[in-house]
Amino acid sequence: MDNVAQLKADKLRISVENEQLRSAVANNTGPAGNLAFLTLEKKLLSQQEELTELHKRKGENSQRIVDLNIRIEELNAQMNDKDRQLAQEKRSNASFRAEIKMYVSSMDELKRLNTTLKDEHTALQLAFSSLEEKLRSVQEENYNLLERLKDYKSRDADKLNEENESFLRKRLPSFFHRKRSDKVRRELEDAVRETSRNSSSPISSEAIDCTNGIDISGIDCDLHIPPMSMNPTNMYAKFEAHEGEVSAVRWCPTEKIIATGGADRKLKLWDVRKRSPEQLAVLTGCSQGINSIDFDSTGTYVIGTSNDKGVRVWTVADHRLRHTLTGHIEKVMAAKYLHEPYKIISGSHDRTLKVWDVRSSACIETKFVGSSCFDLVTTDSIGASIISAHFDKKIRFWDIRMEKPINDLLLPNKITSLDLSKDCNFLLCSVRDDTIKLLDLRMNNILRTFSHENFKLSCDSARVGFNFDATRIASGSADGSIYIWNTLNGRHEELLKGHSPSAVNAVSWSPTQSSLASVGKGRRCIVWTAEL
Repeated sequence: MDNVAQLKADKLRISVENEQLRSAVANNTGPAGNLAFLTLEKKLLSQQEELTELHKRKGENSQRIVDLNIRIEELNAQMNDKDRQLAQEKRSNASFRAEIKMYVSSMDELKRLNTTLKDEHTALQLAFSSLEEKLRSVQEENYNLLERLKDYKSRDADKLNEENESFLRKRLPSFFHRKRSDKVRRELEDAVRETSRNSSSPISSEAIDCTNGIDISGIDCDLHIPPMSMNPTNMYAKFEAHEGEVSAVRWCPTEKIIATGGADRKLKLWDVRKRSPEQLAVLTGCSQGINSIDFDSTGTYVIGTSNDKGVRVWTVADHRLRHTLTGHIEKVMAAKYLHEPYKIISGSHDRTLKVWDVRSSACIETKFVGSSCFDLVTTDSIGASIISAHFDKKIRFWDIRMEKPINDLLLPNKITSLDLSKDCNFLLCSVRDDTIKLLDLRMNNILRTFSHENFKLSCDSARVGFNFDATRIASGSADGSIYIWNTLNGRHEELLKGHSPSAVNAVSWSPTQSSLASVGKGRRCIVWTAEL
């Protein structure tokens, strides 16, 4: 624009000079004047061309100015947006700073509260320990008082019996003779049972008639000789029990009912009185696979433990879920009744044993073992003693009134299962080194070790068991076979094949007959009997 103004001034000046030259030319029309005029004409033409070029550049510059102005407006708009965003971010930053300050103060308050709660917890724990100690002392005192009461009652009963016998001897001699006959009959029955336990051969009639000189003539008695145990060699029934692997089986103590549990999260009851077993019920409630099953001594309740960290109790008659016991933090491997039917003890992979009050579905005692529990048994229905098997190769013996085990026994490898004879004198242990140990609990030592060159336990929860008179034991193997040994001589007597090639996980003997139920990884359950 400055150049344009300069050019306009030059143009004006040249125009003035041109007019002056025209007037001079008019006054002087000679050759010199024509030459000067031509020179001026050329100069004028060049100046006009330059002016045209400058006008053209002026237009281009004007267009560029317009474009730059538009760009400036866009940049100003973007800058305004950035300013607004910056202001918003500053407000958000201020809000976040305020929240952080509030959270910091809240965290400080929670720390103070946590410290207070820890102190209260410590105080409550001390109070609980004191109360628990008092409870144990009261329980022990109660137990002693009960023992004394039993002793007094026994003495009173003996005294009363003596007086009654004296009275009967004087007044009713014939009645007394019948009472004496009943007593002799009971002694004979006990002797026959003891003989059947201590001998693997059938009892002869001569052995029964041997009464050490006692005259039993005239005594009207019908001796009941317990059935002799035989090896179950006949496959009585074979059926699909579950949709997946079957990990547990248990025979009901009162009827011909077996319970099975598997990875399909179901516990099933089966009537096996016929060769085609009838499914009586499907007991549900578990959210993961079932690990073990057990009945109470009356066959009224059935317990199932599961990988979902719970213990559940159903009633056999109406198939209803009665109790769900939760509190373990790992899968539960075994559970048994204590003080039937009010208490249950369970063992878990979380290295604890828990005692449950069934009436309130609450844990009333936790025993910290320090090793994962695979199985446990109780010595009687009162549940005064507990035996547990663990991952650290130890069998632990517990008194329910004591917090810590009263004894333990170290075996060569981890123990997968336990079973107790009916008289509670012998303990059967399956060990992960593919052997089975028979323990005498009276002497606390190992009587026999059972093994076979092809025998191999299928898993860490493989179950073994005694038969009804503890003269046979059975265990499943990883090759799909069932091995049966004689406990009296330690010999391997039978090899049952029916699950091959699937491994056998658990076996369970009938409580009254020489029948055996077995389950494994192949979804099937097989019932074996000694009857043809």
